[in-house]
Formats: sequence, structure tokens, C-alpha cells
Amino acid sequence: MAMWDRLKDQAKNLQQSQSGRGSGGQGQAPHGQGQAPYGQGQSPYGQGQSPYGQGQSGGHATGSSSGGSKAKLVGLLKAQLASAKTELKSGAYRDASMAMCALVAAADGHVEQAERQRVEELIVSNEVLQNFPADQLRQRFNKHLDQLIANFEAGKAEALREIAKAAKKPAEARAVIQTGIVVAGADGHFDQSEQFAIRDACAALGLSPTEFGV
Repeated sequence: MAMWDRLKDQAKNLQQSQSGRGSGGQGQAPHGQGQAPYGQGQSPYGQGQSPYGQGQSGGHATGSSSGGSKAKLVGLLKAQLASAKTELKSGAYRDASMAMCALVAAADGHVEQAERQRVEELIVSNEVLQNFPADQLRQRFNKHLDQLIANFEAGKAEALREIAKAAKKPAEARAVIQTGIVVAGADGHFDQSEQFAIRDACAALGLSPTEFGV
């Protein structure tokens, strides 16, 4: 229940920060001056916790509420991304996000056609990514995915190079990771291979994976 209470508090705080934007916080970044979106060094899931509860990993969470928890957390990350939509319009964020989505989709080493189409649909329907033309997103996503399928290690290295370009702006860097988690968790699972992909991307961006609960 403590985890659910934290989620409710986070959602409430997010709504308050959105409603207060414009009237307060003059000249500040969307998450406060120089702060990470969850507070300095904090994870969106509570201090030191995984998104699946204490000691649990994606795909193996137990308890009847685990599926609901994942959906709630993905929804929370979507809301946090949406709150920064107006600041996520750069080419660096677009390109890094598409590399991130491809890396997550191919994390287990292979991609079914149905999986490719599912991720494409998630991308073009994502509220923040609608800042960009759908054909630009598809082209960049499929380019990276094809490279990963042809040669996973070489494709991974290229994707991480693209992701690293977003490191210059911390808000965009964190949004790239959030986008990857939203895509990875959209099917109700967050497999170990997907978590490793997120961690690799965090390393490329100079971020701590614990900030995102992975």
C-alpha cells in the first residue's frame, strides 16, 4: 500500500505543478532549478525501489496488483513526459528517442514483424512524439531497428552513439530514458533484456539508472 500511496502523491504533485506552471516558477526549469524530474538522485518509484516493488524484477513480479502497478507507472511516466512536451522539440531528442525505442524493441536479439508494428504505433500515438512528423519518426526508428537486426552489436553501438547526443540537455536526456521505459512497459512487461538496454542508454547519457528504478 505504501507504493500506491507514493504513486498517488506523485500524480497529485504532478497535477499541482502543471496547474501552477505559468503563475509561479518564473525562469525555472520544469522540475525546479537544476533538479532531476524526481528530485535530486531520486527514483520515480520511491527511494531505492524498482518499479516492480522491493527486490522484484520485470517479468517476474508477483502479487495480483503487479500488472496494475506497471500500467500505473507507465501512465505516470507518460504524464511526466507530457508535462514537458513544449520543451521536447529538438532534433536531438527526436533522434535519440527513436534509437532508444529501437534498442528496447530489439533488446532480446530479435524482432517479430508484429512487434515492429506495435512499437511504431506506440511511437506515432505518443503525445510528446507528436511534436514531430510521423514519417520522420518511422524512418529513424526503422533505420536503427534494421541495423540492430542485421548486426546487433554494431547496431547497438550506433544507437547508443545517437542516444548520447541528447546528453547536452539533462531534461532531454531524462526524457529519452522515460520514452524508452514507456515503450518497454506498454505491453505490461519490462523484461530483463529491456532493463539492460535502459541501463546502457543511461550510461551513454551520463545518468544513473537507479533514478529510473532500473
